[in-house]
Amino acid sequence: MTEQHSPQFERGTDGPKVIVVGVDGSDSSLRAAAYAGGLARRQHALLAVVYVQPALAAGAALGAPVAETTDEIAEDLVAQIRDAAERLKGIFEVRWEFHTFRGDPYSGLVKAADELKADAVVVGASEQAGHRIVGSVAVRLVKAGRWPVTVVP
Repeated sequence: MTEQHSPQFERGTDGPKVIVVGVDGSDSSLRAAAYAGGLARRQHALLAVVYVQPALAAGAALGAPVAETTDEIAEDLVAQIRDAAERLKGIFEVRWEFHTFRGDPYSGLVKAADELKADAVVVGASEQAGHRIVGSVAVRLVKAGRWPVTVVP
């Protein structure tokens, strides 16, 4: 008879190590970032804040400077996150980094979660009415079934 040993439980090492949160500047994505920040703080995890820049928007076909606009959005998001981190310095310490990916939001978040080896993904609930019919990024991430996904209203 062989004796089977179960793996030894180590206190404090059972939670997520990398939490990816998708942000786009919408209210729900900023609430998701706040929620993910609290989760990262409590779990001593790295918070990977991800902004997915649209690869090609309708305006690009008409000659609008889309790349410059999305770069400005990314810079603004970084500034907002830095300000929030600075205000909380000494109260809450969270390790975080900012990443941008290009593409549609779903594919960009999947790529980010894969490349960053995410243990969990947090997104805001869609604020667009059409997503109730077609399906939101959050629903698609849940259906992918590759990570625990938290959807913040």
